[in-house]
Amino acid sequence: QISIFFFQIQGTPFGNCLSLSDGPIDNSTGIPFFYVTPKDNSVADLMKNSTASLTLPEAEGDSCRKMIVDPDDPRCVRLILTGQMVTVPPEEIEFAKQALFSRHPVMRKWPRSYEWFFMKMNIQHVLLQNWYGGITTVALEEYFKATPSKA
Repeated sequence: QISIFFFQIQGTPFGNCLSLSDGPIDNSTGIPFFYVTPKDNSVADLMKNSTASLTLPEAEGDSCRKMIVDPDDPRCVRLILTGQMVTVPPEEIEFAKQALFSRHPVMRKWPRSYEWFFMKMNIQHVLLQNWYGGITTVALEEYFKATPSKA
């Protein structure tokens, strides 16, 4: 019955939760990398239209817990990246592999029959929502200048 459902919504963007990494723990780049399969409907969609947005909630940080608010509450910061999803070029495959497998070791054991490959987002816009309503645009150069905090 699932295949019938997807046939009915063919051409409509299909959202999904995907594991990602922006680099090994000691080398965060800010560029999200993914290990994906063409058998995933959302990846099949990206092959037809590579435009995507990615919302990264602050749910893992301490501030939401300190404020005692739900991670989905708009007072918990959300970073929103938009851009084009592209296949990682050959010269970046080793970095993508290190980035993803160091943070998600189980990926190494995923079944090879699924034809896994690496994608990354070429970021075009960075947006920050940290309260009800408004969203702030962050310049790409400022985003890439940021250094990760040591948690």
